[in-house]
Amino acid sequence: MIIYELCVLFRIMPKTELVSSIKRTANLIYSKGGILRKLDNLGTRNTPFKISSHGLVHRQASYFVYEMNVPPTTLADINEELGRDVDVIRRKIFKKNTYNEVEECTLHEEMQPVPYRKNVQELLEKSKKLHKPKFQYGNGLDYYPFQK
Repeated sequence: MIIYELCVLFRIMPKTELVSSIKRTANLIYSKGGILRKLDNLGTRNTPFKISSHGLVHRQASYFVYEMNVPPTTLADINEELGRDVDVIRRKIFKKNTYNEVEECTLHEEMQPVPYRKNVQELLEKSKKLHKPKFQYGNGLDYYPFQK
């Protein structure tokens, strides 16, 4: 199943109300057929800019990140219901990147000088393909065709 991250900014409120808002958001995920994998509290911080939400201007928020598995068809419903929640200032759902590729690293490759390593050689080849030729003055034109 696809792993999503739901980043939520809650308005500043007492701890008991904040707990009930967190539970309400978790129950919303469960009711839409999702599984809550992890909940991170990033703390209360100043927002990078003033945020207007539900008729109020917010300069501070409590930041939380929910890691969840939900069907992709329910993402719009979750986003819409959180948008109606008065305690939520901002919400955003991201697809979490999972990397399955594991590169094997040997000691022999690591002991080589940097210019002789295989991945550096590949980068050099890519840069040679992207290199644009410079203007040559002996091409028959009496002037430089581009402004200096």
